[in-house]
Amino acid sequence: MFRVRRIGLIVLLGLAGSACSVTRRIPDGEYLLQKVTVEPDRSAPRKQRIPAEELEKYVRQTPNKRFLGTNFYVWLYEQADPAKNNKWNEWKRRIGEQPVILDLDLTRKSAENLKVYMDTKGFFASHSSFEVDTVSRRKRARVTYRVRQGEPYLIDSVSYDFRDKFLEQILAPDTVNTLVRPGRIFDITMLDSERERIAAYLKERGYYNFSVNDVEFLADTLSGDHRVGVRIVIKQHLTGYDERGQAVMDNNMVYRIQRINLFPDYDPLAFRNDSTLVSRLDTLYYRGLNIIYEGRPNLRPSILRQAVPLYPNYVYNSAQVNRTYTDLMSMGYFRSARIAFVEEPQQVDVTNYVSYIGASADSTRTDYTREGYLTCNILCTPALKQSFKAELEASTTSSFYGLKATLGYQNRNIFRGAESFDVSLTAGYEFMKARDAKKKRATEFGGTVGLTFPRFLVPWRTRRYRSVNQPKTKVELSINFQDRPYYRRTLSSAGMTYLWTNSRYSSFSLRPININVIDVGYLDQSFLENTHNEYLRHSYEPQFIGGLSFGYGYNNQFKHLGGNATVIRFNAETAGNLIDGVEHLFYKPAPGKDYYTIFGLQYAQYVRADLSLSRKIMLGEKSAVAWRLYGGVAIAYGNSTSVPFDRLFYAGGSNSMRGWSPRTLGPGSVPITDTEFPTQLGDMKLEANLEFRFPIWGIVHGATFFDVGNIWYVKNDPSEYSTAAVFHFRDFYKQLGFNTGLGLRFDIKFAVLRLDWGIQLHNPNNPAGKRWIRNFRWKNTALNFGVGYPF
Repeated sequence: MFRVRRIGLIVLLGLAGSACSVTRRIPDGEYLLQKVTVEPDRSAPRKQRIPAEELEKYVRQTPNKRFLGTNFYVWLYEQADPAKNNKWNEWKRRIGEQPVILDLDLTRKSAENLKVYMDTKGFFASHSSFEVDTVSRRKRARVTYRVRQGEPYLIDSVSYDFRDKFLEQILAPDTVNTLVRPGRIFDITMLDSERERIAAYLKERGYYNFSVNDVEFLADTLSGDHRVGVRIVIKQHLTGYDERGQAVMDNNMVYRIQRINLFPDYDPLAFRNDSTLVSRLDTLYYRGLNIIYEGRPNLRPSILRQAVPLYPNYVYNSAQVNRTYTDLMSMGYFRSARIAFVEEPQQVDVTNYVSYIGASADSTRTDYTREGYLTCNILCTPALKQSFKAELEASTTSSFYGLKATLGYQNRNIFRGAESFDVSLTAGYEFMKARDAKKKRATEFGGTVGLTFPRFLVPWRTRRYRSVNQPKTKVELSINFQDRPYYRRTLSSAGMTYLWTNSRYSSFSLRPININVIDVGYLDQSFLENTHNEYLRHSYEPQFIGGLSFGYGYNNQFKHLGGNATVIRFNAETAGNLIDGVEHLFYKPAPGKDYYTIFGLQYAQYVRADLSLSRKIMLGEKSAVAWRLYGGVAIAYGNSTSVPFDRLFYAGGSNSMRGWSPRTLGPGSVPITDTEFPTQLGDMKLEANLEFRFPIWGIVHGATFFDVGNIWYVKNDPSEYSTAAVFHFRDFYKQLGFNTGLGLRFDIKFAVLRLDWGIQLHNPNNPAGKRWIRNFRWKNTALNFGVGYPF
């Protein structure tokens, strides 16, 4: 202990020394930029106030990174010998940072930038200033920027000038969705967003060449009193110049798709380097698609047609183009896809016009616009048809350490229909922490076979619906053998799942066939006797589970990377109802039994549902607050007296109550039992989580969190703990567990590795009067490792 303290003291003295020495090499008259502060205008109303985080983006000079409050990186950089370029000195320069020297020109430019930014936000009466402090510390400078927004300019009126008269009838109904409204601040960012919205709206209605540059804003501030009249100009398209050099304008052209060429085996290198490739290509016409290939097609034409919602003579629609890209990539067969359009030249003697009678208020006027044609080229590069994978995974919880190996094979086009065939074999070994040496080992091995189709497999003909994207059907068979110290069982399953998404952020799954067979070959009677919960004992019995499930997910965080995000997950499952109806009609319970069986096994009958709602709110560029609410319930009825073991809820672990190891909290306020195998399970769960996330250094991020929750039983059971374990609305809050803690996250781009240390604050399983934990002990903490964020 003395040695640890001495090392810690040396480290602190070293950091303190580094803090004092970083300015020794700075020439006289120059200053290390120690700190930059931007003070927002706190006199402005809260809703109009520009936060400091936004203003800081326009400051041209920022201080060096700091470590534990010191200029460690500058100090390390200056330890490098300028006269030597060996690897040791290069490492110091690479890890360290060259000192940032105060530049007054950049400081003045930063103040100007702040003024310009406030102007773009509608605060034209704003001003900014700065103050440089070089007195308080030797050769160090602190810069403080102060801004005053002033009174904002508000939009007084909005009008339109349709120089392209044909667009008036198209855009007039859409003005109800405009972002530019009277009473709003005259924000240039908002105007740019409106230009993008109008351009996107027209690109979905045939205007392939329409761009944001065709929308112009004219502002009138002559009325005074900080009021602005906005005129939105929809310009015509520039078609060329006359003999005088003057621009010739005409109405924007509407485009149709003339032909669609699809290259399912596109190789850019082959097209670039092989001059004879074009002569070897064949073309297959199938329902509007020109499928261009060499040799034998690898995909059936009907499969490609289902993935491309574009047809010849269709009006150009950017939304359908984006959907085509998404559907092609969701097949899992292509490595990349690109959709390119080529404008067909207009014939001199043939010009197609689109007319509209009764535009605007003049019902007798006829407006015309020209019609053009596009060639759509879809260039798809396939991924490797076959692949193998080998994975080795290490895991640890409060009860065991384990290794698991997985070998897998995948064929992405086994029947020439982009079907994905997957086979995986898994073997695992676990070393249990137990007093009895005979009960320390556990093994597990199994296999899974899956086949995924990029369409719905149904016994009737279907047509594509606009609201259904990326339809898939997955058929899967698996078997898993588990040899644990206290039981030995075989889990067999078969299922078919329909998967699809909508056009925005939602995904759906429907599993109409969901069969699981749980065969418990061995169960330690001493372990069963120590499980005082009669309800839980029934959960370990062999069972047949047959039912259906539905899942819904909403996730907009991929559309708002680096911004606020919402994630919703809902799952519902029911089992045994169809089987129970057939059994009651044609069969009777087995002799001496009060339940029905199928294939000699009691079938489970229950309903289960859970809902998770989480929200991330950004507080800066990298800091955020995230919270989650979770609730779930499972109820057994009919042919079952308990919900199967694998369908019960538990608390604790890396994604739940992080102050507890998995399955060590609850149910309710049941007293803690001395067992080496945690079995705290329940058929109801409530949980809430709050987390503050912040950057530390590079890929390392930190978090502080607070969790509250527990598990319960819904109904009384004949066990001695029935009252303490059952959920009662009147006093469930007294049985909630509380924990806090700290966490580290390592963002390695393709994954986030997470380490959380949770500390219990209130343990409802302790005796009454001792549930609030006031004395810190290591046994009241848990260290949990996870991959990805907990919610």
